[in-house]
Amino acid sequence: MFDSPRPAVVVALPGTGSDAHFARRAFEPACTALGLDLIAVDPDPAGVIDSYRAALDAALARGPVLAAGISLGAAVAVDWAAGRDRYEVSGVVAALPAWTGPDIARCPATLSASVTAAQLRAEGLEPVIERMRGSSPGWLADALTRSWRGQWPGLPAALEEAAQYKWPETTVLESLEAPLAVIAAADDPVHPVAVGREWARRAQRSVLTEITLDELGADPGIVGRLGLRYAH
Repeated sequence: MFDSPRPAVVVALPGTGSDAHFARRAFEPACTALGLDLIAVDPDPAGVIDSYRAALDAALARGPVLAAGISLGAAVAVDWAAGRDRYEVSGVVAALPAWTGPDIARCPATLSASVTAAQLRAEGLEPVIERMRGSSPGWLADALTRSWRGQWPGLPAALEEAAQYKWPETTVLESLEAPLAVIAAADDPVHPVAVGREWARRAQRSVLTEITLDELGADPGIVGRLGLRYAH
């Protein structure tokens, strides 16, 4: 759909507290169908953003990169791609963007990460997991239980880092030359659909698709199918 280089590799970045396992479920089926190599990145709890950027930078050695991210991963993907030569980035997939701009005090995802980090430091891992499982859809509870245990004991620091991240400003979105596929969930209070609509509106070349959390939970691969359809 867009005049951009075919990606040599897709780099998938998970959201806050998530892991490569879920990023792989979201993007691997579509990558396999399209014959694209996938790197699903596990965040380093000691430096989440740096580990994401390092994976993207390293992938450039293979050729044009399609940067694909979920939530926090989507923000890092956009920020990284906006600072690259147009021939280095074949496209960006931004699933469930949570905010626009550095004024993050009112960002629901920021608040959630900050509160969860404080609870983990005060109570430990298992009591917080138990409470999370009681208030989350089953698919999300299972995914976070796995990733949180995998990132413990570095998880509180990882969440605090995510809570301090300044989301892409409007000028960054407007400067992005690579095609941007935005996938927003119409019923997600933590990742407001209005944010996804704004990202798509601000970008020079974009497509917006709206789904529901039930659709995402039933088939995480919907993210890759919708995103790579337009941004590769």
